[in-house]
Amino acid sequence: MNAALRTEWRKIATTRLWWVTALVMLAYMLVMGAVMALSFAFGSEASTMPGGEPMALDPRDIASSVYTLAVALGYIFPAILGALTVTAEFRHRTITPTLLAQPRRSLVLGAKLAVVLPYALAVSVAGVVGTLLGGASALAIMGEPTFLADAAMWRTIAMSVVALALWSLVGVGFGSVLTNQVAAIVVLLVFTQFVEPLLRILLAQFAVTETASKFLPGAAGEAIAGSSLYVSSGLADLLPAWQGVLVLLGYAVVLVVVGRLTTFRRDIG
Repeated sequence: MNAALRTEWRKIATTRLWWVTALVMLAYMLVMGAVMALSFAFGSEASTMPGGEPMALDPRDIASSVYTLAVALGYIFPAILGALTVTAEFRHRTITPTLLAQPRRSLVLGAKLAVVLPYALAVSVAGVVGTLLGGASALAIMGEPTFLADAAMWRTIAMSVVALALWSLVGVGFGSVLTNQVAAIVVLLVFTQFVEPLLRILLAQFAVTETASKFLPGAAGEAIAGSSLYVSSGLADLLPAWQGVLVLLGYAVVLVVVGRLTTFRRDIG
């Protein structure tokens, strides 16, 4: 196991993947955090309900919605990081020597899951820091309270990092199922940025399906943080944080098992 861990660690450490992802996420979330904070301050269309009615958010809800923006929108970055740890091997055909050096394929997947977490934490911290820098700065400039002296707000911020890091495990599982790198990235982008947000809004409109919306992966991540724009705007409710952890880990486990029983079961040449 130690040899497999060292091997997987070197694969990430010796490439630009993790720190480029961290820098891109930091920059993206800095801009998005500032834009979201300014949209609330100016009362733009971004701070309205889908039907056009204004959101009646108090200052604390505004700050919380801004600071958890990385969990609501930026989780694609750690998810892609996780997926690329698998799909890059198939794209560059390094998976063959990997499995020759370590024939126990479950061990290889386990090592990838363990090793990606520290790098995902670095990427997640970068994203949350970017959100804080952009969001808090914009709120302060507009004369709005930032709530950065509030211990409960810092707990939400810290749990946002945890939620984002767990998304890397889902990414590893997804990459083990869909090994084509381009296809994996496109599917992740489409699902996380378009399909799930629309699905959550749609499911939340009906009492019969409202509970189901809480168990979608994005909603589970927000449950870990304990807050999100969806909740502050009254569009959705969240599970307790511990249930959010279990649901997100459940998605990761199911995907990894499927990948192990399909892709990693076949002969790879």
